[in-house]
Amino acid sequence: MAMKDLIKIGVIGLGERGMGLLQAVLIPMCKAENPDVQVLAVCDLYEDRAAEAARSIKEHLGISPLCTTDYREVIKMGELDAIVIASAWESHILIATEAMKAGKYVGLEVGGAYSVEECWSLVRAFESAGTHCMLLENCCYGRREMMVLNMVKKGVFGEIVHCSGGYFHDLRAQIAYGEENRHYRLRNYLLRNCDNYPTHELGPIAKVLDINNGNRMVSLTSTASCAKGMREYILSAKGKEDKLASAEFLQGDVVTTVIKCAKGQTITLTLDTTLPRGYSRGFTVRGTKGGYFEDTGSVFIDGVHNRYEFDWKSQWGNAEEYAKEYEHPLWKDFLSDVRGGHGGMDWLVFRAFIEAVKNNAPPPIDVYDTATLMSITALSEQSVACGSQPVPIPDFTNGKWVLRRFSGENRFSLHTICEDRSARLY
Repeated sequence: MAMKDLIKIGVIGLGERGMGLLQAVLIPMCKAENPDVQVLAVCDLYEDRAAEAARSIKEHLGISPLCTTDYREVIKMGELDAIVIASAWESHILIATEAMKAGKYVGLEVGGAYSVEECWSLVRAFESAGTHCMLLENCCYGRREMMVLNMVKKGVFGEIVHCSGGYFHDLRAQIAYGEENRHYRLRNYLLRNCDNYPTHELGPIAKVLDINNGNRMVSLTSTASCAKGMREYILSAKGKEDKLASAEFLQGDVVTTVIKCAKGQTITLTLDTTLPRGYSRGFTVRGTKGGYFEDTGSVFIDGVHNRYEFDWKSQWGNAEEYAKEYEHPLWKDFLSDVRGGHGGMDWLVFRAFIEAVKNNAPPPIDVYDTATLMSITALSEQSVACGSQPVPIPDFTNGKWVLRRFSGENRFSLHTICEDRSARLY
């Protein structure tokens, strides 16, 4: 199939994330000197959000897109090549599977699944229709995450033994004012107890550990703390007369998940979103020759930094020095082009998506990765409910992970390694 020069897209879900992507990434791509993207449809359950998106497209691009509150109208548009889904978590996979069955390449915003069966439905939709789905996990394209991935593939840290990370983000205001702002997080925090947002930390770790490409995650345990943070915040911010003041939140303030991999590595994930703190993803990679530590911006190499063992603060921030040699080639090659959204991560993940759609090729974060990463939410919920009992993680590749390697032409592959600037894939 010949590569397409212009990709026509519909966007479903125009809340905070969807509207942000439209205005910071998609519209600028459409306005580029030689654009290869066109947004022809916008949809949101709330009419005013869809209308605002349509107005923005009309103002900046001079076209009037289809504007609807029914996602099925977007899926039915024959001229669309791809659909970007940024709706509420509950509808992500349902819309994605319907779009894939209709032959639309899907870009799926992040969030956890509600059941393992949902994840299998994604895999079945791909395997029956042959239509691809890419998880738009922007943190896989973070500048430091990609530098560390490059260092791992070059053997700088030796054999990787353990990785950890988390979603450390004070979301109390977003949750407390969820009804006013029509945000889905409120109902999820009231009714569920799980790692509801695992992919930001797990996406980059999965690439480091070759998950679904010669390795896989086999089991997990999850433990949730008590839930105190939201009640304290609501009483302080909204007062005891507010209807949420007496609400019982099921979501624990801190959820810790430990994952075991087929090759023996371990992963620790932490959800920490309802207590006061600063933002971090805590990305940490530990190997037999050294490691990387996001919270201190530091690299430790055996034989180089041992003398700083008890004076490690003096080495905080030394990752900047390693970037001179190990900056990922995508950040080197496209630094002048990167713009908009989380320091450029959003731009890069969307460029990878557009490139995959153009070639109708497997994306860098494919349907098996999507199902695997999203399943952690449902599995962690099971483990928490059963007193932190171990839960098996399904093999969504049905054994293909043993020999499977990423293939396909994509200039924005995560697996482009510095020695070969021709976008070699492994």
